[in-house]
Amino acid sequence: MVSKTTEIVNDMGFHMRPANVFVTAMTKYASDIYIIFNGNKINGKSIMNIMAACIKKGSKITVECDGADEQAMLDEAVQMIDSGFGE
Repeated sequence: MVSKTTEIVNDMGFHMRPANVFVTAMTKYASDIYIIFNGNKINGKSIMNIMAACIKKGSKITVECDGADEQAMLDEAVQMIDSGFGE
């Protein structure tokens, strides 16, 4: 298992479009991914769970990956978050 803490930089937070981009990118990996936010462990491959978390700009989250391709998955996930999903 690997993990890294990062911050949401999008003005609108982790809303529908970035959540969709994120889930689409993460489903190509075999590993499991979780977003730890406010003490909750959110399935990073579930757009509904991400949306329900209401993750706002400036929120600190921890991305946790576990599986065969965990490091590649974590690297891409954190890069996407840190770049603001291209917004």
